[in-house]
Amino acid sequence: MFGETLLLLRGEFLHGIAIPYPVLAVRLAGALVLCGLIGWEREAGHHSAGFRTHILVGLGAATFALVTLHIVAEFGHRPDTIRMDPIRLIEATTAGVGFLAAGMVVLSRGRVRNLTTSAGMWLAAAVGLSCGLGLWPLALTAAGLTIAVNALTWLR
Repeated sequence: MFGETLLLLRGEFLHGIAIPYPVLAVRLAGALVLCGLIGWEREAGHHSAGFRTHILVGLGAATFALVTLHIVAEFGHRPDTIRMDPIRLIEATTAGVGFLAAGMVVLSRGRVRNLTTSAGMWLAAAVGLSCGLGLWPLALTAAGLTIAVNALTWLR
């Protein structure tokens, strides 16, 4: 009985994934680095939702993208099992992160605060999705432009 349980557990953890592990690791690492850079810039300016938050948002989005790619690869060849609509992935991620980001925005003394940080979290999700889907030029350009735009505020 114990041996059967071990075999079941072994099969559970050694089950193959449609995306080769090195590709999966590079995509997650890309989300970590790029979203970490965006968050580092926010944290360096003493803004809320800094380094860790942006990394977690980006890693979450990348993970959702990779899960979606695996599901389509695993079950997409079967008739009537999957109706592929890639917009659903974007919509769900955008809505979820938008909910988190909206919680960051505060009206204090007649001023809106944390709006740029919220937008950065939302953009970190887009960068994470881009990394997860392997859209490296888009991920690199979006992260670079985000960091540049945020850095410009330090100059004023």
